[in-house]
Amino acid sequence: MNLVTGASGLLGSHIVEQLRLRNRPVRVLVRAGSDTSWLQTQGVEFAEGDITDRASLVSACSGVQTVYHSAARVGDWGPWPDFVRITIDGTRNLSEAAAEAGCSRFLHISSISAYGHPDGEGLVLDETAPLGENLHHWSYYSRAKVQAEHALWAMHKAGRLPLTVIRPSWLYGPRDRATIFRLARMLRAGKCKILGDGMNRLNVVYAGNVAEATILAVDSPKALGQAYNCCNDGEMRQKEWMNLLAAELGAPPVARHVPYKVAYNAAFLMECFGHLFRTKKPPMVTRYAVWLMGRRCYFSAEKARRELGWKSTVSYQEGVKKTMAWLREQEAGQR
Repeated sequence: MNLVTGASGLLGSHIVEQLRLRNRPVRVLVRAGSDTSWLQTQGVEFAEGDITDRASLVSACSGVQTVYHSAARVGDWGPWPDFVRITIDGTRNLSEAAAEAGCSRFLHISSISAYGHPDGEGLVLDETAPLGENLHHWSYYSRAKVQAEHALWAMHKAGRLPLTVIRPSWLYGPRDRATIFRLARMLRAGKCKILGDGMNRLNVVYAGNVAEATILAVDSPKALGQAYNCCNDGEMRQKEWMNLLAAELGAPPVARHVPYKVAYNAAFLMECFGHLFRTKKPPMVTRYAVWLMGRRCYFSAEKARRELGWKSTVSYQEGVKKTMAWLREQEAGQR
């Protein structure tokens, strides 16, 4: 049995989809009241519970060989206690339950942002880079990912948890409810801008491709105790990416530019305002978003390709078409 957390989210749903395409049994951990309409089409077993509720995880992990842990507090805004409760403590709760159940592999979804926020022209980082370098103040998502990973590696080194870590980057694809709606609105309104000259390489990856990497990693004895950056589907530059999205939406090309440092400093001021007045709604722009889009450094996924035989089966062009087709379906349903 395979247990998937975060199954109603973007990557978790694609892990479920890829497992079911291979006819592998899946149990999903879902909170009471969650929208399970898509999951009900996948022939999965439901376990009601929450990673913040340790008692519910004991039964969810019973009889499970592999845990795919993708649940986390996502986004770059919100109170730190939420990130502690969900991402850090929730991961600890699940890993303890998995260890007690004798699971044979714990596949943890981390993020390349766990490396911190390095930058530099021509800088290429792989899995040997240290975690948590140059973290922004208030970068709660990244800090939580770092602490969750450290706790898991400590359990693995103590012989208590057979661990593999996957570090994706900016994810997109059908069932993306985190960024694609807002980005589409901005593109249609002509409000998007290119940061810098737009020629920096992006780490953006189709969720279904990362889901395939997770299964390859679980199936590989070599992947035990290893981390993999599954963070790109090939060469893609910022300007090319924005205009690929715009073209598929029927939106005007993105032609206006803003210097990276100007955008970064403006985002910092917006964050200061938001924290000063304790706003629940995130600022229009955050430093994390600016770094995600405009950084000059690049994260390599060559280790996953070399050791796991991972290939991106969905290209950027096909992935954008699939994503925008799903987006239009959602918009039509809302109307």
